[in-house]
Amino acid sequence: MKFKYELEKVEKNTKARLGYFMYNNRKIETPMFMPVGTQATVKTLAPEELKDVNSGIILANTYHLWLRPGEDIVNQAGGLHKFMNWDGPILTDSGGYQVFSLANPKDISEEGVKFKNHLNGDSLFLTPEKSIEIQNKLDSDIAMSFDECPPASASYEYMENSIKRTIRWAKRGKEVHSNPNQMLFGIVQGGYFKDLRKYSAEETVKIGFDGYSIGGVANDNESKEDMYKAIDYSIPYLPEDKLRYLMGVGEPIDLIEGVIRGIDIFDCVLPTRLARHGHAFTLNGKINLKNAKYKNDFTPISTTCDCYACKNYTKAYIRHLITSDETFGQRLLSIHNIRFLIKLMEDIREAIKNDNILEFRDNFIKSYYGDKYE
Repeated sequence: MKFKYELEKVEKNTKARLGYFMYNNRKIETPMFMPVGTQATVKTLAPEELKDVNSGIILANTYHLWLRPGEDIVNQAGGLHKFMNWDGPILTDSGGYQVFSLANPKDISEEGVKFKNHLNGDSLFLTPEKSIEIQNKLDSDIAMSFDECPPASASYEYMENSIKRTIRWAKRGKEVHSNPNQMLFGIVQGGYFKDLRKYSAEETVKIGFDGYSIGGVANDNESKEDMYKAIDYSIPYLPEDKLRYLMGVGEPIDLIEGVIRGIDIFDCVLPTRLARHGHAFTLNGKINLKNAKYKNDFTPISTTCDCYACKNYTKAYIRHLITSDETFGQRLLSIHNIRFLIKLMEDIREAIKNDNILEFRDNFIKSYYGDKYE
């Protein structure tokens, strides 16, 4: 196994955790945010730019890489690291979220999931074994168990049956996992039902994984209150000495609240998706650079940001690029937005060291939301 997580401290007022692991002689600290590189690339950015913003783990998508270029091509290239020229850690999701967004409930069986290829309409069938086999060949550092991602609005009965099947799938996936250099994470589901989250967490931990993720909190337009409940219902039953991963969450306040509740790693497409629409994170909230008021604004996106975009370019220039459909504008905003979230995690780690993360959260809310936060 390429790395082992070490827990350094728990903040005295909350469940916030400070930890690290070593990878290629580099100390990678947690809690952390993972940029999403769906097709073995973080949209518009080079690996060198990801290093410049201090990215740690990045995420790649099993489903998309299975379809294009195919796991065998990646395997022939020497695995994802060589294929995409990234020497940091990589996490691959199981493909479950994408599959279940394409499948009908009736197409989900004990064996696996039948669904249509979103590119050409071909019939596909994905099983827990196949998902793990693909990830073994991709040679990521962290592979995810294949799970069902039921909507949060699912009934108690449906959710109960779903998590029991996901647990059976997790066992099947672990049995065929054969890459000794790859960690395997289990996934806790259960919607917002306290007893189902407890059951899912306890049974998944019994199987025994290298880390654990909390799923099902970012796929159904859930309220923040419900999201935080799902974390609170799951965390008490996860091991202290293993990484805890909250899947698909990237709003700044949710990163802070997730850390307070005991989460170590996060991922989300949000920073690059916002960038493609001309939006930027700032400490005073999100801004839309398409707005006319930035036409003559020759200041950086943020005077406190140390990213390449903020050190070299103005809002007026980036607005010009965005409104002219120049991809360099999307690239600059992607660099900034990813750096913003990674810097936020650096500041969170400092707050944990100083045992003042609750004060940090309150100050962030005042700055980012003003009077609009509820």
